[in-house]
Amino acid sequence: MTDRIATAGPIALAGASGRLLRRRLVDIVGWSLTTLAFALLGGAMVWILAVVFMRGFSALTPQVLTHVTEGTGGGLLNAIEGTIVLALGGILLALPPGLAAGIYLAEFDYGYLTPILRFLSDVLVGVPSIVIGYFGYVTMVVDLGWKFSALAGSVALAIISLPYICRTSEMAIRQVPRSMREAAYALGAKEGTVVMSICLPQALPGILTGVLLALAISVGETAPLLYTAGWSSYLWTGHLTNEPIGYLTYAIWAFITEPFESAHALAYAAAFLVTMFVLIISVLSRVAFDENTGWRRRSR
Repeated sequence: MTDRIATAGPIALAGASGRLLRRRLVDIVGWSLTTLAFALLGGAMVWILAVVFMRGFSALTPQVLTHVTEGTGGGLLNAIEGTIVLALGGILLALPPGLAAGIYLAEFDYGYLTPILRFLSDVLVGVPSIVIGYFGYVTMVVDLGWKFSALAGSVALAIISLPYICRTSEMAIRQVPRSMREAAYALGAKEGTVVMSICLPQALPGILTGVLLALAISVGETAPLLYTAGWSSYLWTGHLTNEPIGYLTYAIWAFITEPFESAHALAYAAAFLVTMFVLIISVLSRVAFDENTGWRRRSR
């Protein structure tokens, strides 16, 4: 018995050492793969940004910012204006129904419409944008007779933005402490008052994050606008229908394949402007997210 105990100690130590060695090998392999994946992702992002910035910034002249497009040359003032109009129009159209759906999903989780809304939101996220463009072309451009227009393009972007605003609004409202709701109910506040006066103000940074995310996606869309907004080399005159409108992503898509240096310069400048818009919006959304996180920590 004593011999067995004496031999069991070294065997146990050897087994523990083997397990520790295997864990270290697994950690080394795991961290190496993680570092490699991060390096590949970061390298690809830096490469893309470097190409866009070097070629786009050199092509960004005062004429590009102050003149409209003239054939394969000129400037991008019409496209810059159209991008802002379409993106803001899409957000303004998507915000009311998206926010309402988010409130319903967060506050009325027991409702019979909840699983239907979540399912439709998940499906809408996965629908290809070109399919939404086809839908907009058939329903708005052709059937409703709007033709290529700012309204048709804004509605298409609103459909794309809707699920992002809905789900981020739901998550932001759910993160409001239940104790604040209970305190409001204890003071005699009704459900609508609690939502509008307690939940929405506290969830505003999170909701703003979702809105900015949807705005960034809208700025970078091309396929749905090809079938709904069309293209125009002129400034927008304010007509919502029966008037096509320019936008930056069309300049990238169309001019980069033209055999002219002036067209390539416009494409590079448009890519630079779109990238800058998305970066600025992403930074703002990150700031809103950090503010929301800091508020949750302080509330605890």
